[in-house]
Amino acid sequence: MPKAIWNDEVIAESDDTVVVEGNTYFPLTSVREDVLVPSETHTVCLWKGKASYYSLQAGGHTAPDAAWYYPDPKPDAAAVRDRVAFKKEIKVEA
Repeated sequence: MPKAIWNDEVIAESDDTVVVEGNTYFPLTSVREDVLVPSETHTVCLWKGKASYYSLQAGGHTAPDAAWYYPDPKPDAAAVRDRVAFKKEIKVEA
C-alpha cells in the first residue's frame, strides 16, 4: 500500500492513489490532519488548474508548502480532485 513518510512517520497511507506526472496523489482523507497546515501559496498548472498548498508540521519540524492539491481541477484533471501530492522531500513508497 502506498505511504508518504516524513521524518520517519507515516503521514498518508492508501491503496487508492493516482499517479499523475510522476506524483502520487493520496485521498485527502488518508492524510493525517494533525500534520497539515494551510498555506497561502497558490500556483497554476495549465491543464490541472489552480493548486493550493499545505505546509507540514510535526515533532518540531516544518516543511513549508510540502503538499499540494487542486480544490477545483479542470475537467481533464478530475482524477486529482480531493487528493494531495507531496514534494520530493517527502518519501513515497509503494
